[in-house]
Amino acid sequence: QVQLVESGGGSVQAGGFLRLSCAASGVTYSRYCMAWFRQAPGKEREGVASIDSDGRTRYADSVKGRFTISQDNAKNTLYLQMNSLKPEDTGLYYCAASTQRSCGNWFTQTWAYNYWGQGTQVTVSS
Repeated sequence: QVQLVESGGGSVQAGGFLRLSCAASGVTYSRYCMAWFRQAPGKEREGVASIDSDGRTRYADSVKGRFTISQDNAKNTLYLQMNSLKPEDTGLYYCAASTQRSCGNWFTQTWAYNYWGQGTQVTVSS
């Protein structure tokens, strides 16, 4: 049984930083495309970043240069380092796993992912 559990969310002021974690059981990160999504109130869930089984990363334009996705295969944990946070980064952040080993340009599409965590809230105040 696959389980993804996010943690690390919180409330910060604009310009601050947070590091999200996603611990997995029942799935081996080194064999999956992994991603972070977020959803703001009243908006659709959007892809933020992805990482392939070979470590290649992709980012949404809105977070390039500020967010970094990484994974520790030994700990089976996915991370999202978020710097220079903005109020528009506010939302519920989810990690997701796709059985595809390589993330393609589809990495922002929710339909491509087989497993989801329950989310962790990030609130950025101005």
